[in-house]
Amino acid sequence: MAKRQFSCSLLIAFLIFLFTSSLATAARFNVLNYGAKPDGRTDSTKAFLAAWKQACGSIKPATVYVPSGRFFLKNVEFQGPCKSNAILFRIEGTLFAPSDYRVIGNAGYWLYFKHVSGVTVSGGILDGQGPGLWSCKSSGKNCPTGAASLGFSNSENIVISGVTSLNSQFFHMVINGCQNVKIQGVTVSASGNSPNTDGIHVQLSSGVTILNSRIRTGDDCISIGPGTINMWIEKIACGPGHGISIGSLGNDLKEPGVQNVTVKTVIFTGTTNGVRIKSWARPSSGFARNIIFQDVLMTNVQNPIVIDQNYCPDNNNCPGQQSGVKVSDIRYQDIHGTSATKVAVKFDCSKKNPCTKIKLQDVKLTYKNQPADASCNNADGTSSGFVQPSSCL
Repeated sequence: MAKRQFSCSLLIAFLIFLFTSSLATAARFNVLNYGAKPDGRTDSTKAFLAAWKQACGSIKPATVYVPSGRFFLKNVEFQGPCKSNAILFRIEGTLFAPSDYRVIGNAGYWLYFKHVSGVTVSGGILDGQGPGLWSCKSSGKNCPTGAASLGFSNSENIVISGVTSLNSQFFHMVINGCQNVKIQGVTVSASGNSPNTDGIHVQLSSGVTILNSRIRTGDDCISIGPGTINMWIEKIACGPGHGISIGSLGNDLKEPGVQNVTVKTVIFTGTTNGVRIKSWARPSSGFARNIIFQDVLMTNVQNPIVIDQNYCPDNNNCPGQQSGVKVSDIRYQDIHGTSATKVAVKFDCSKKNPCTKIKLQDVKLTYKNQPADASCNNADGTSSGFVQPSSCL
């Protein structure tokens, strides 16, 4: 009798295993099963959307699986909200955008997630095929803006992990209007002269963390736009590129501010800027406050530390005006290395709204093996510890 009960228990356990295994299999949606072809030529856009539709409609955790191979995709919009709050978009292959930039150049985004929750994009290579559009822009012709390679909008609880983004037409990754986002272990790569190819752009978002990433591009490695709060950036290698920038701010008269941002343990190599805050020279309700730049190494950086409140490219719609953006409570701590220009610290603040509560602590920047210079306009603050160049606050 005991032997029969034991056998029944084994049988029940085996049936439960088969049932749970079938459930797990049912929640995995391989794009190949929906017509995607890993040949780098066949348009797999509809197949990816079909797999997404199934995953989004699943009532339990689901995976969209992209196996190894080369997948050609036009612009794709992965729309939510979904029934599941745990969808893994697992990429083992390479996704290719159209080489003809006119196909998606006005779409805004190439791969775009909207109104989703609990989505993780993991692994894979995203090749935006940007050089054609870059050449168009450099020629002075009338060209599309270009498509950002990967975007999330109005979403929450998002993870982007281990993704490699190559040669985006426009920004590589955009986080807009999102909450609780973690970007980790990503690689961004584009030519140092590629226009408008910001590595990661964040705006109107809260709780964004960027960790352990390598960014080489032709514009800002990370750009932080209006409405960004509670952001943490750590262990980033940046270069080539324009550095890590808060701004441009003050583009609009009524604009949300940026606050509670920490940038920590960053290496800048051969970049145009290091840590930068910039605002347009025109009226605005915007602000930047409670910003920390800490443990930063500069190697041959043209402008290691800079606040520019007189940003006015092409002298368009701003000459002779004063920035309304209020910059305050900015801390620079443990920043070392070499400047490619004589002036390594430059605070060019608004006469109408001077920068206040700037703190320099343990800063050592040199130019050609000599102490670099500092320049201050309308900036107020304090320095402590060893500070070189000598503080002009």
